Amino acid sequence: MTKHEALDLTRTTITGGVGISLRHDSAHKHVAGEAVYIDDLPEPAGTLHAYLGLSTVAHGTIRAMDLSEVETAPGVIAVLTAKDVPGVNDISSTGLHDEPIFPEKEVQFFGQPIFAVIAETREAARRACQKAKIEYEEKPAIIDIADADPANPKLVTKPLTLKRGEAEDAIARAPRRIKGQMRVGGQDHFYLEGQIALAVPGEDMDVTVHSSTQHPSEVQHIVAHTLGVPSHAVTVEVRRMGGGFGGKETQANLFAAVAAIAAKQTGRPVKLRPDRDDDMTATGKRHDFLIDYDVGFDDEGNILGVHLKYAARCGFSADLSGPVTDRALFHCDNAYFYPVVRAASVPLYTNTVSNTAFRGFGGPQGMVGAERVVEEIAFALGKDPLEIRKRNFYGETDRNVTPYHQTVEDNIIHRLVAELEASADYAGRRQAIAAFNAGSEIIKRGIALTPVKFGISFTATHFNQAGALVHVYTDGSVHLNHGGTEMGQGLYVKVAQVVAEEFQIDIDQVKITATTTGKVPNTSATAASSGSDLNGMAAQNAARQIKDRLIDFAADRYEVPHEQVVFLPGRVRVGNQEIPFADLIKQAYMARVQLSSAGFYKTPKIHWDRDKGRGQPFYYFAYGAACTEVSIDTLTGEYMVERVDILHETGRSLNPAIDLGQIEGGFIQGMGWLTTEELVWDEKGRLRTHAPSTYKIPLASDRPKIFNVKLADWAENAEPTIHRSKAVGEPPFMLAISVLHALSDAVASVADYKICPRLDAPATPERVLFAVERLKAEAGR
Repeated sequence: MTKHEALDLTRTTITGGVGISLRHDSAHKHVAGEAVYIDDLPEPAGTLHAYLGLSTVAHGTIRAMDLSEVETAPGVIAVLTAKDVPGVNDISSTGLHDEPIFPEKEVQFFGQPIFAVIAETREAARRACQKAKIEYEEKPAIIDIADADPANPKLVTKPLTLKRGEAEDAIARAPRRIKGQMRVGGQDHFYLEGQIALAVPGEDMDVTVHSSTQHPSEVQHIVAHTLGVPSHAVTVEVRRMGGGFGGKETQANLFAAVAAIAAKQTGRPVKLRPDRDDDMTATGKRHDFLIDYDVGFDDEGNILGVHLKYAARCGFSADLSGPVTDRALFHCDNAYFYPVVRAASVPLYTNTVSNTAFRGFGGPQGMVGAERVVEEIAFALGKDPLEIRKRNFYGETDRNVTPYHQTVEDNIIHRLVAELEASADYAGRRQAIAAFNAGSEIIKRGIALTPVKFGISFTATHFNQAGALVHVYTDGSVHLNHGGTEMGQGLYVKVAQVVAEEFQIDIDQVKITATTTGKVPNTSATAASSGSDLNGMAAQNAARQIKDRLIDFAADRYEVPHEQVVFLPGRVRVGNQEIPFADLIKQAYMARVQLSSAGFYKTPKIHWDRDKGRGQPFYYFAYGAACTEVSIDTLTGEYMVERVDILHETGRSLNPAIDLGQIEGGFIQGMGWLTTEELVWDEKGRLRTHAPSTYKIPLASDRPKIFNVKLADWAENAEPTIHRSKAVGEPPFMLAISVLHALSDAVASVADYKICPRLDAPATPERVLFAVERLKAEAGR
């Protein structure tokens, strides 16, 4: 008997089932440098290398393009331009046909790909790109949100308005009113593995593309369209990405399409991997926003009406700006009830790279606007911002309808915040900080506790579906494939745990395999924090189909009722006997029982009418709260994050260790967005922060000195999700809003907390210093 067939009647649990803390399935490979990414794959014989030639103006017409020296450069095999695209010259994900692979005439942003060089080596292709001679007729460029025509702005997609009641009337009637504006910066994804694609031509129309993408099916369809072939001719495979964060949801399309076109034209494999600075220049980022707010409230701090406008720099094409700006509005309330509200998006056209998905997908920007409104009210009334937050929380049985008319039915924010407030000793520390600041002239401290309520589901309802494929082999081992992609977040191991739990086998008997369009078709992007929800349920469905067949078989063969066939750890009880799982599988195979199944899942209950601004776009909400304490140097603006306490709920966690890692990592990434990560374009439309020398992501040394992270172990999803768990990819990102408000609190101390600092994001040391000086001047100090 093999080790898997050994019968242990005393076993009560399996190794690696649901709810168990397991390491990431590739963690040991990550730290040892053994995890295989696309650039690590052995290159097929004859592999060529592609490199992109980028535009050097932000907006203009190509008057002449001389590529003769490029074509004759050493090692060059081919040069591709718009005329070499055999199918549709478009990689847009929206169907608007507004994003060409290569433009024919009009250039719309600095760094837009104009042509591609295919050469024997990457260095040869890279050097040849520099030999291009292109003449432009430059046109006026819209670089910043402020450059847009306020009366008649050019938009990349249809805006959205959410409305309940008459906001202007409610605000006008309110005892108090505040208007203001806030700037919220963008963010580069800075994935450790950059964009990359390796295309291998096959016979006839076929091509296989290894793509670092969160959306293999979209890459498949885009490549097929650009080649002018059916989707069945294109197979896209991805085992893992070295980070994605939304930056590989649509942005991988360009690199896969260029590599595939070159591969089919030359008949040889082609790899395309840009340098980091070209990657940062030519790919989209988190949208930056200009938020206008107008709020009416009473003397107790109750919000009576609010009018919000979210204007976003979207870039030259729609990309995902429509749904991103929609989701910003969906989260303009965060955890707060607005009795009367009007919120509108303004998705602006600009001559910059088209911005795209990024962890939170517009939700973080929406929440930052909500928290600024709360902060303004608190300063106007001389109250603790936490008091205003709690006063305006959604109710559990009333005051529970969102601006998009969905009823919040699972509200646990009151309990969550109360527990964190007590465990973090918020009140005691606020008092101690006030005393410290009174006696400290230069170093000031600040504290803030902010909530998170984040909606889970794709707002495009049709994306809320998933497929999975499960095979059980005759030795009892299991092959698992699904449409989700692994980018370091732990999706693969979570879904494997689900399958192991269903069959009651140890997780080492479940083989995790690379995501490929050849096994599971028409998949949705691994995004919207839905990876485990969707793919876990699809895999469970597939496993249960096989289990049902096994139960039918065992009941028939051993002549027992179906309810007497029970899966136990490593074995199956059939009546009064227990059979090793692998033995039952062999018996079922000999009886010609199907041991393979395709599973499917679609999220129930959700619907959304964008034209009416009404519906139930989210299946449920995920909740969390963070309390952050900081110290700032009022002479330099430099700061340190002294302590962070987080209480976050993930329902019944599938894997607590993975979830804690997501919470910690999400918080740090969010902290970077709101503090040190600043994107700067100059007046020519050139991105000046296009490398780690000028773009500063958080370092290990930026980690909070004290970092307490806890799961709310009492929480359970009210909806029947996979094992009643909740999504954890995006919601923790917004916990970092507490850092911005702790910095604001510290700045406010220089004027005795009487003036709202109105600190924009990112709150770089320079902005903190300017805010300190401004408040001192306003306070007459």
